[in-house]
Amino acid sequence: MRKKIILFGGLFLVILFLINATLMKNEPIKIGDTIPNFTLKDQNGSDFSINDYIGKSVLVIYFYPKDDTPGCTKEACSFRDSFEEFTDLNTKVIGISSDSVASHKKFAEKYRLPFTLLADTKKEVRKAFGVPKFSGFIPGRVTYIVDKNGKIVFIFNSMRNAEKHIVEAKRIIQNME
Repeated sequence: MRKKIILFGGLFLVILFLINATLMKNEPIKIGDTIPNFTLKDQNGSDFSINDYIGKSVLVIYFYPKDDTPGCTKEACSFRDSFEEFTDLNTKVIGISSDSVASHKKFAEKYRLPFTLLADTKKEVRKAFGVPKFSGFIPGRVTYIVDKNGKIVFIFNSMRNAEKHIVEAKRIIQNME
């Protein structure tokens, strides 16, 4: 009996160590870091590679929890309503969640969203950016402003104030250069 307890205790410690080591690898990116390279499917099922946009425009990459939920809809519609301003600032807006391509398509059509939505169904890009979870289990809402060189210049993390992501993004981009 004692050998079983020691064996299970040791196994438990090894598992905790492996979990901790895995979590420690995915530290959040910070201001000054280069964004991770990624390719995801957009709402039309086409491949979207971030490398195609580095060097061409400023990027607003915003992670959100779920299509067609109250806060996420407010945020998306606010980006939609400011889309022309972002375009005038040579800025590409990109929304990312773990929803499917079909869900993104439906969401974009329902609210006439003119910007790119990317399906991170495996949550790999969210993990690469280190987007934190809200209350430990809800996917977080974080906006990253990326300069033309692919460097993070601003990060805004607010789950409760979805519309402020747009205000902050415009403020930072208008003051760039």
